[in-house]
Amino acid sequence: MLTNLPVLKESKSLRYFSFFYLYVMQGIPSGFALTAVANYLAAKGLSSYSVGSFIAIVGLPWVLQFIWGPIIDRYQFSVIGHRKHWVVLTQVLAFVASLALMMVNDPVKQISLLSLLFFIHSNFASVQDASVDAMAISIVPEAERGRVNAFMRGGYLLGIAAGSAGLSTILNHYGFFYAAATQSALLLFFTIITYIIKLDSADNYLPVFRPTPSANDVHLNDNPKLKWLFIQLYKAVTVKNSMKTFLQIAVVYTCLSIFIRGFSFHLIHNLHWANNAVSVLQGGWGTIATLMVTLLGGYMADKIGPKILQGKVMFVIALFLITFSLLGSFWYLKSVSITGLLLFNFADPMFSVAAMPVLMLLCRKRIEGSQFTAYMAMVNFCDVLGSYFSGWAMTFASASQIGLVCGLIILSVMIFFRNRQRNILSSEV
Repeated sequence: MLTNLPVLKESKSLRYFSFFYLYVMQGIPSGFALTAVANYLAAKGLSSYSVGSFIAIVGLPWVLQFIWGPIIDRYQFSVIGHRKHWVVLTQVLAFVASLALMMVNDPVKQISLLSLLFFIHSNFASVQDASVDAMAISIVPEAERGRVNAFMRGGYLLGIAAGSAGLSTILNHYGFFYAAATQSALLLFFTIITYIIKLDSADNYLPVFRPTPSANDVHLNDNPKLKWLFIQLYKAVTVKNSMKTFLQIAVVYTCLSIFIRGFSFHLIHNLHWANNAVSVLQGGWGTIATLMVTLLGGYMADKIGPKILQGKVMFVIALFLITFSLLGSFWYLKSVSITGLLLFNFADPMFSVAAMPVLMLLCRKRIEGSQFTAYMAMVNFCDVLGSYFSGWAMTFASASQIGLVCGLIILSVMIFFRNRQRNILSSEV
């Protein structure tokens, strides 16, 4: 029966479904740790610096993805599929690490153990993410990348909704043990699905060691050398055009991270919102609308081009941050704060739908997996840096002041690079 399943490379609908659920799986732990648990710790009286440090520790392994990319590309072919062995193995290890979280009885009193266990889990989850990203760029046609990225980001949003809103509810009503157990059960379920789906018709479900040659045996000889991968990766990432393109993307991701961490902490600490209410708003309400907008964004990226869409979304994000931050004195009104949170939920996915295909276009053949993973590592670093910086900045500045500065930074970067581009074109003429 399993041999009759469709093949990922050959089925467009299966591609969309597979990358959608793989990102749902990645979003659940992220929503649980970075939203539900972080908001829970803030509500229990931990300082903004402590919460920011916790988020930074959990996110640190995602910054090191650039190391895993070349290793994944070096050993990308195996007897169970092209890069599939990396995905399945790390999913199993992430599930085991999730089970270990059930050793925590009191997250506040055991904050060191909590941070360590989430850190271990993030190491396996980050390799899984790198493997999936490498798989995506290697098999998704360029004409479909906007839509596939929309499904990937949409799945991630749905996973975050389940992790933040769903697991936050379990955490606050039944305790951390049951929230961790629920996460573990979901990860096991998705791991089984991954094992069943075939990437290529020649893939095996179990390693088969036989003397007769097969398609996979031929591919095993195509694994590139590790040193060559790192050298080519460095050359590709440090190209002037690549650095200029990524810098703009990095600024937006960093500013978004800084603002949302500061705003969430402000709602819980200063306005005394229940942490579960904030988590539900961040991951629950508006998820379907956000998902639909994200899918529409993916279609637009393929239609008008990701670079054009990226510029438009950057401007809207800057305008939102500036306008909403200027309304900071009205944040005590729940209608204003809720509207801001719901609108913010559109910012990250819409920008990602535009930015990810742009980064994919920069990737070179044979190292595309490593290069795209390196970009993702740097994007994750922006999120970690933003979380840490936000916790530090909140000790002397208000969330509205921080948001205003972030919006002005994004707008300034846009104007700078646009003027620079015009000057280059003028000089050429």
